[in-house]
Amino acid sequence: MKLLKDIMKNQLSENASVLIIGNEILSGRTIDKNFNFIASKLNEHGISISESRTVSDNEQEIINAINELRKKYNYVFTTGGIGPTHDDVTAESISKAFNVELEINEEAYKILEDYYKELGSEFNDVRQRMARIPKGASLIKNDISAAPGFNIENVYVFAGIPKVMRFMLHEALKTIDKKDKVINSTIQVSAPEGEIAKILEKTVKENTDVNIGSYPFFNTENDYGVKIEISSLNKDSLNKAINDLKVYLSKESINYS
Repeated sequence: MKLLKDIMKNQLSENASVLIIGNEILSGRTIDKNFNFIASKLNEHGISISESRTVSDNEQEIINAINELRKKYNYVFTTGGIGPTHDDVTAESISKAFNVELEINEEAYKILEDYYKELGSEFNDVRQRMARIPKGASLIKNDISAAPGFNIENVYVFAGIPKVMRFMLHEALKTIDKKDKVINSTIQVSAPEGEIAKILEKTVKENTDVNIGSYPFFNTENDYGVKIEISSLNKDSLNKAINDLKVYLSKESINYS
């Protein structure tokens, strides 16, 4: 039942979207291990994720997604498609989305040249592809495998390899002002979602700086109900909404915990 999957009166914090890029994710060959980590770290930073998408290594699909998401949200974080192979087309796609040149970035080139020299490996044409960065973008440091990510306006571009992505996210968050963190609390109700719909609507209308999400669960015939997640930037508002909910639920003789 999707009656009250998410009730939202106001946007509590700055929002973001995550764009996961890669045929291997869509085919099921690779399980995405990045989204959960990004969501957790952004929440700690006071940024909530409003949308996540997965697209193939297709230039036009990436361009379309970037242009839509960057206008819709405060931040866009992408993972995947910035390696040295022919199907790594994220950098090209983003340069076209922003209508800027894709150029060899001197700083990125030097970082990669030094890295491969230290490894004793050839810095060949294929590896030099990773130094191509959209004009005007800032580099995002990568101490794991050297090849940098980049940031252009509100779009942050990370590698898809989880260890590298985590380092890049850590570096990127250094450049983004930390916002007030959203506070969350959960109430579990032993009732069908339809029975508490009006109570949730009433609570949201009376607490305008609070978000309420309704998530049904069904384990057995005797173990079912709804998990209600209450969120706010203000602890007092959160507590008031929780107390209001408990009062309304009690009046309807609905059990909660």
